[in-house]
Amino acid sequence: MAEEEVLAGGGVNHVVRIGGTVRRPVGPWTPAVHALLEHLAARGFTGAPRCHGVDGAGREILDFVPGEVPGHPLPEWARTDGALVAAGGLLREFHDATLDFPKNPDMEWYFPPRSPAEVVCHGDVATYNCVFREGRPVAFIDFDTAHPGPRIWDVSYAAYRFVPLGDPRHADGVPVAEQARRVRLFADAYGLGEQDRGALVETARERLAHLVRHMHERAAAGDEAFAGHIARGDDTLYRADLDHLARHRATLTPVPRQRG
Repeated sequence: MAEEEVLAGGGVNHVVRIGGTVRRPVGPWTPAVHALLEHLAARGFTGAPRCHGVDGAGREILDFVPGEVPGHPLPEWARTDGALVAAGGLLREFHDATLDFPKNPDMEWYFPPRSPAEVVCHGDVATYNCVFREGRPVAFIDFDTAHPGPRIWDVSYAAYRFVPLGDPRHADGVPVAEQARRVRLFADAYGLGEQDRGALVETARERLAHLVRHMHERAAAGDEAFAGHIARGDDTLYRADLDHLARHRATLTPVPRQRG
């Protein structure tokens, strides 16, 4: 057996690399995630790892996707307009590849399906779950939180992370006017419809509120990783971003460009 290399991540799972594979803990949702990854492979979507079952230690086996996963502070190559546009296009490709994923009410997901279940959402599309090559996103990783839901549930959170749409006073923050410009770029790259554009900011707020509740629920259940996130103030940061999005809702709504 090749030597195990511990991979850095969000601090929730212990993830290791062995040769050309990644080994991760499994959960009740793993069969659904593997079915999704197999479906994506069959549809020719290359922006996700392939799965190879479970090893003798009870860990799932996934392809190691070569490239760079940016940390914080974000490097400049992860903050360019080109990277943002590529991320929006990759997310659209992923969602479209799931349109014919079989609907099975018996499948267990990490988060319950949300209505309308237009696509299968990744559930945590962010720079820290994206592999870059030569400054461009090429694949999403960590599909544990995938679940059926509306496109905008994924798009709004991806915009929050990639634009980013947080309070400009945070590290990696950008001015509100620049956020407004970049969120339009992201929505255009995805091809977001008019109704979803109007819902993006409020959905991002709903998504952040959901995240804060989940963090506290997991911490209360004894999850040390989430307790650590709260101890370092992540929930306070997200609440500040909720207020920021409410203050600038109109400015940050990505209305389509007028033609003519």
